[in-house]
Amino acid sequence: MADCWNTDTGEAVFRSRDVVKNLRIKVRIERVTSTAALSQHLQQQVLSQQEGGAIELETLTSKGQTGDNEEEQVVGWQEKLFSQYEMELFQNEAACQTPLDRQYHTEVKALNKAKGKRNHRLFTYTDHDRYTNCLPFQQLQEATDLLTTTKSNPTFLAERMASVRHRRQERRTMDSSVPKSKIITWEPTEEFVKNSHVVNNTMQTMHIMADLSPPGRLGQKENECLLVTIKTDGSGTVIVKPDFTKGKEPYRIVTDGERREVWRLFLENVSAVMKPEEKEKEQNMYKDLYVRHKEYLNSLVGQDFEMPPAGILRYVMNGEIVSAKGFEYDNLYIHFFVELPNNWSSLPFQCLSGVTQTCQTKTVGKENVAFFSFPFSFEAFFMCEKETEESIPQWPVLYFKVLSLDSWQRYRTEGYGYLLFPAIPGKHTVTCHTWRPLQTGTVSALRRFFIGGSPELEDHSYVRIPGTFKGERLSRFGFCTETTGSVTFNLHCIQQARAFVDATMLKKRRQKVFDQLGGFSQQGAVCTILEAFQRARRRMQEARESLPRDLINATSQLQIESSAYM
Repeated sequence: MADCWNTDTGEAVFRSRDVVKNLRIKVRIERVTSTAALSQHLQQQVLSQQEGGAIELETLTSKGQTGDNEEEQVVGWQEKLFSQYEMELFQNEAACQTPLDRQYHTEVKALNKAKGKRNHRLFTYTDHDRYTNCLPFQQLQEATDLLTTTKSNPTFLAERMASVRHRRQERRTMDSSVPKSKIITWEPTEEFVKNSHVVNNTMQTMHIMADLSPPGRLGQKENECLLVTIKTDGSGTVIVKPDFTKGKEPYRIVTDGERREVWRLFLENVSAVMKPEEKEKEQNMYKDLYVRHKEYLNSLVGQDFEMPPAGILRYVMNGEIVSAKGFEYDNLYIHFFVELPNNWSSLPFQCLSGVTQTCQTKTVGKENVAFFSFPFSFEAFFMCEKETEESIPQWPVLYFKVLSLDSWQRYRTEGYGYLLFPAIPGKHTVTCHTWRPLQTGTVSALRRFFIGGSPELEDHSYVRIPGTFKGERLSRFGFCTETTGSVTFNLHCIQQARAFVDATMLKKRRQKVFDQLGGFSQQGAVCTILEAFQRARRRMQEARESLPRDLINATSQLQIESSAYM
């Protein structure tokens, strides 16, 4: 008989596009009595020997068993079936504390006035019931052990997850106030991280239970047994524990106590299957919805690109200050701004400067690294009055200064650097090294250590060649500096431009082509002839397009016939 039981009580995960409210589960429990066990065993033996031997055993089968030995119910999602204990509890209005309890009181009164509840031993706990939220892990584990013959120890994650819902409800007091406790732990220990690392997804839960008390003694909480647990996250994932028994052996339930009764558990998914015409209608509806959404997005985006005017280059940079490392002090922040050269401009509302948050350093390897992950975005335009064959003379420059701030509000300059905008569009990762001015002497070092402060640049563009410098060479002779750390940037650059067309430049290019071919004595006349030929060709094309289509077809047919006679 041991081979007739299903011992796999693990959970099954299903994914469906249908709403979970259409879920229907048929639950059936049967008490295993000596007569039922004997008839089933003999029936299996006779069926294995002769095909028609089952007729002789009809008198021993228990198909007509009802009441305490057998029950079958079809349960929907979050459908409430009251137990005998709840029927007695919610009859008393004084025991109702919440609006849900008062709703159950009304439903119980209606059931008592009618023919009574349709269930006998089977009942449910929905997601909003107090027993579902406060059911301890030990009770769930003991109820689950009834379905299996082998004892299994729960994992650490299973124990933590079982108490998540319970802990979330205990955080608030009776007056709905949050207790004063440490919400953020700034220096967590390894044990704290291990105990607090729990995946807490929002799940709706439903339990299907059974009251396995002896006949005539229903309503005892200690005899309640967990049969099925159903969970869903609202995104189409449904978790059922244990799995359905369609085509498999039933599960075995053994009650505690002196009698040690054995029950069979059958689970079956009896959700209504969608008809083919309804399924096709739903697919057409989804297709229509997707098409309309696509048309809506196209109407927002448009069919054409937003092009800049002719002769203007549009430069968009989406960047990120990733990290800074190698600096002397902690609590770093970066101040930066963009310098636009001649013929470059930006939008009036465009901010060309910024400052990052203060970031503490973290030891990575042998260096202290501050991870900023600070995003920034710039948009600039380059206007060319006359097209040249050379590249753009100057690109914008991003100047930055790294500073530190400690708990005593002491500021220190840690380094200066600059970043030249890349001339090639695409993704770039750039590491810029920095330096700071150094004042010789002990007094400067003591001032920097005790009260903060250090030599600073009056003009930040002096890190590079200043834009106001008009000479040929910039001399920094006698200027003392010290190499400090480095700053890493992630850049995503986009360049957009429209071709610049100028008649004078076109003639110059034609002149250059003629010079490369060896030169002509009458280059102006040749250019005039080429231009006249192009104008005549355009007129012929326009005239051909304006002719009727039947006239063009007749002309081509005559040409074919004349060539055939020849």
